[in-house]
Amino acid sequence: MSNDYQYKRVLLKLSGEALAGDMGYGIDPKVVDDLAEQIAEVVNDGVQLAIVVGGGNIFRGVAGATKGMDRAQADYMGMLATVMNSLALQDSFERHGVFTRVQSAITMQEVSEPYIRRKAVRHLEKGRVVILAAGTGNPYFTTDTAAAQRACELGVDCLMKATKVDGVYDSDPKANPDAKRFDRISYKEVIERELHVMDTTATALCMDNNIPMIVFDLTKRGNISRALKGEPIGTTIE
Repeated sequence: MSNDYQYKRVLLKLSGEALAGDMGYGIDPKVVDDLAEQIAEVVNDGVQLAIVVGGGNIFRGVAGATKGMDRAQADYMGMLATVMNSLALQDSFERHGVFTRVQSAITMQEVSEPYIRRKAVRHLEKGRVVILAAGTGNPYFTTDTAAAQRACELGVDCLMKATKVDGVYDSDPKANPDAKRFDRISYKEVIERELHVMDTTATALCMDNNIPMIVFDLTKRGNISRALKGEPIGTTIE
């Protein structure tokens, strides 16, 4: 493994919206292809990588529930959306020579393995990227919470949250041009200031298990590698 990397095993949390790119909906093949190239670089350098992907580019459970749908039913639909995203990522990664396994929290043996912690760890040790689909498998839990839970279970050194903004701000940078970006901030402060980086359950899980989180801008090419090397490109929460 390259000595440049500060973290040996990481979990990358991708929002579904990130995969849609400028299309706003669905899966943009160019975005996924670009992501696969960046992933191939760090994995070939020896970084062990697990990925949790959201489903907001296809269906959001919370959005469905606000329109009168049963929340649990809407959340299950959202989980299925994450499986579609996971299969798209797997296809792109493998075309770039990255060995990949999709593990789903909802059993779908024709398209994925079931999520088994020890098996996931073994895949990581063998240099395979593990894409964790279907959230936690339970309604009422976000994919942020799934990412935090899997990060704890898999014993990662760092949770990376890839977004469309370049870190955590004290207010919405789109609404407030004077918003201040944090280079470093504590989980306690994130909760007290109600900064909504992740939902409170996910934030508390990471805080209780001492897992640092890096929030960074995925849209800038090469940022995954830079973040792993400890370059100050986003916000570190610890």
